[in-house]
Amino acid sequence: MSNLYSIPLKTQDGRETTLEEYRGKVLLAVNTASKCGFTPQYKGLEALYEKYRDRGLVVLGFPCNQFGKQEPGSDDEIKEFCELNFGVNFPLFAKLDVNGPDAHPLFVELKEQAPGLMGTEGIKWNFTKFLIDRDGQVVKRFAPKDKPEELESEIESLL
Repeated sequence: MSNLYSIPLKTQDGRETTLEEYRGKVLLAVNTASKCGFTPQYKGLEALYEKYRDRGLVVLGFPCNQFGKQEPGSDDEIKEFCELNFGVNFPLFAKLDVNGPDAHPLFVELKEQAPGLMGTEGIKWNFTKFLIDRDGQVVKRFAPKDKPEELESEIESLL
């Protein structure tokens, strides 16, 4: 099992980083898209972040254009869209792939630790969510249809 905190990532402004700065926090990693039927979940994700961040929750957004080409914009355009339309303040990262040969190592590890329905690893659509405990272990995977507010009891149990 890989250490999630050591996997290289890129922020939306191009800075190289890792999840190390979030060690000891409860994380909710989500593959996002701006032109999807689930895009309004940005509002719910931001509400979770605002409600629980002082207790240690960090929502992490990872834009992805692999599902219906629903995230066509540049990282700057995505950030602006999220801020203007949904008031997003939680960290957003550079656009990446979550499936296939170019899948980002973070999502390879998330899928391995929390397979989907019937053990499948592939992510089926935008807004798949992975809940990670304070020790960096993936606790649960949530489907795109699972609304952010429905995750509250699971999140609270880890805070």
